[in-house]
Amino acid sequence: MLQRIFVFIFLFHLSFLLTAQDYSDSTKIFQRLEYLMENQKMYVKNREDKLDKLKQEAKALEADQIRFFEKNYEIFENYKKFDSDAALTYITLCQKLAPANNDSLHTVIQLDLAWVYSTIGRYIEASKLLNQISPSGLATKLLAKYYDTYSSFYSHYGQSNNRQEYYQASERYRDSLLQVLPKSSLEYRTTIAIKTLFNGSREDAKKQFFKLWTENQKDLEQRALLSYFISLIYKYEKNTASQLYYLAVSASADIEMANRDNASFHDLALAYYDKQDFDRAFRYIEKTIDDAMLCKVRYRIIEGTSSYPIINAAYQQKINSQNKQLIALVVVVSILLLGVIIGLIVIYRQVQHLRRIRSELSGTNQQLRSLNTEINQTNLKLSESNHIKEEYIAQFFDMCSSYIDKMEDIRKALLKKASHHQWEAIREQLKSTQMEEREIQQLYINFDRIFLNLYPTFVDEFNALLQEDEKIYPKKNELLNTELRIFALIRLGIDDSVKIASFLRYSLRTVYNYRTKVRNKAAGHRDAFEASVCQIATIDRP
Repeated sequence: MLQRIFVFIFLFHLSFLLTAQDYSDSTKIFQRLEYLMENQKMYVKNREDKLDKLKQEAKALEADQIRFFEKNYEIFENYKKFDSDAALTYITLCQKLAPANNDSLHTVIQLDLAWVYSTIGRYIEASKLLNQISPSGLATKLLAKYYDTYSSFYSHYGQSNNRQEYYQASERYRDSLLQVLPKSSLEYRTTIAIKTLFNGSREDAKKQFFKLWTENQKDLEQRALLSYFISLIYKYEKNTASQLYYLAVSASADIEMANRDNASFHDLALAYYDKQDFDRAFRYIEKTIDDAMLCKVRYRIIEGTSSYPIINAAYQQKINSQNKQLIALVVVVSILLLGVIIGLIVIYRQVQHLRRIRSELSGTNQQLRSLNTEINQTNLKLSESNHIKEEYIAQFFDMCSSYIDKMEDIRKALLKKASHHQWEAIREQLKSTQMEEREIQQLYINFDRIFLNLYPTFVDEFNALLQEDEKIYPKKNELLNTELRIFALIRLGIDDSVKIASFLRYSLRTVYNYRTKVRNKAAGHRDAFEASVCQIATIDRP
């Protein structure tokens, strides 16, 4: 009794640790599955290369009847879950090559031929072959194959017509199989675990499958089989995350083996359909049908094609919805682009108007040169103001042109991604704030460059107004820093903290704190500091 308790505790902790590991590896296994699907042709090529090599080896052994038979039987084994038509060709060849005096070998081939017939939907031929075999005279090992083949036959037949009596017949032959298999064999332990699961004892089945999993997961064929049945357990428990994980493990192993007779991709398609992830569901159901058609497995074709219309309809509905959203997005972008063009036209007219005003003011200034100092100073400020406007408007015109180019690039990039159905990439690009942050930094750089072009001595003259140990200089690779930029705007006549905060995209509190902090560093009277800043520098004119 005590020993059973220890075994139970061990299996419980083992199951927990494996489940925890599965969750930590879930991202990797889904990434691995995506990689394998993109490169599945490579694994098919590996299987084909192996078959070509076996065929060359068989050709070299034609003179040796026994070895020639064995090599062709090996070719048949490699075709079983890859191409049923080719498997049928080679098992038929083996039937002709088998020594006439070896009844056991002929029975093995007859059972293999019946199995191939049942996979490709030739159930009458399969049934005739099986009925010709009398189980009473079969050795134990051959009897196990007999029961296993009969169980597969009824299972395939049941999957083709979905009649419950054939599934029940398959279960009866599985029970007979268990009676003749060695209880220590992997086949027995796997079969009893499957029976336990289908009898409804999921917890016991889970323990059995996880024990088999830890012992055999390095074997690709066992990994595909065991992980598929573990996924069924989690499906019954409505644990979708674990179900998808083990289905992905099974599907990955199937691709690596180039196994086209598989159930994992069909179940993946249905699971993602239930999650309303129609993109993945559609990809997996297409893979299911492609594999079934290439392998010519009748019950897999029926299984896949029965689910395809439902998944395809949901997928097409999603595509139509996304197309409508894309059209709406294009319309919005087009309207914005039209608005920018209209704005540019207005700005261009304003620039032309300002240039005419500047020309008129220049003529007026020639007539007023002889007036008193106060009038000259007034004209100097007016001329300086016009020069600033011209400089900034020209730069603004250039930036608007640059923004049009950028918007056009964005439109083309979105259109290209939409053409490739990269909806997630479009969504991520629209959500990203990187472009806004980059343009803000470019705004600062443009402002700093234009301002220092107008006031090249600003930094030095500004620091002359501060205490010796409180001077403010920009860092390396900076033209101006935050403090200098705030007071540069004040030098341009923008002394409203609200406007400064809006222009520089700072909070009002930040602007207020910086102004107060710098005033406290003034060498003279702090209340007169900003007035002194407004007197800094003059514009160098050609």
